[in-house]
Amino acid sequence: MRVVLAEDSLLLREGLVRLLDEAGATVVAAVGDGESLVTAVQEHKPDVAVVDVRMPPSFTDEGLRAALEVRRTVPGTAILVLSQYVEESYASDLLTAGGGVGYLLKDRVSKLADLSDALQRVVDGGTVLDPEVVSALFAHRRRRDPLAELSPREREVMALMAEGRTNTAIGRALVISQGAVEKHISSIFTKLALPPSGDDHRRVMAVLTWLGV
Repeated sequence: MRVVLAEDSLLLREGLVRLLDEAGATVVAAVGDGESLVTAVQEHKPDVAVVDVRMPPSFTDEGLRAALEVRRTVPGTAILVLSQYVEESYASDLLTAGGGVGYLLKDRVSKLADLSDALQRVVDGGTVLDPEVVSALFAHRRRRDPLAELSPREREVMALMAEGRTNTAIGRALVISQGAVEKHISSIFTKLALPPSGDDHRRVMAVLTWLGV
């Protein structure tokens, strides 16, 4: 798996390069700002870009904007965004880019297994969200327009879907059969008025609806 890394802190950037290497990835470029990220991705065509949200010059959303530019100019590049904090608006903007994206808190990437799993899932076209990000976005959604039709169990299934979990992983987490998971997901699609158009697409649309994106 080939990676372009964007992180403005030299110390953290070097640490992430080592961590990514331990996770089985090859870092083909490591840069310190959003403009350099876009250039590096266009040059190297990596499988995934790992990007800090806040980078020079204003340290607000340069990383996110660069990530969205990457998706526009090099379609198909997976994006894994890292942030020190849960930033709802940034996570929402990222999710509108479609599948193959992830948003993790930096504390989470210190766990090698979590990082490896997240990288593989976004490269495979999935969506990976830190559980704290899911909670924050859902709380925001509840304040605006709660999805009252979903049962408590369906909400549990949706929360795990939002983290990018497979049906098998959802069943294991909730201690229910895969058949039961499929029935819950089918019910969710019906309640959210998502007509058949390929399960993967409907999963993404369901998660976006759940998170209020």
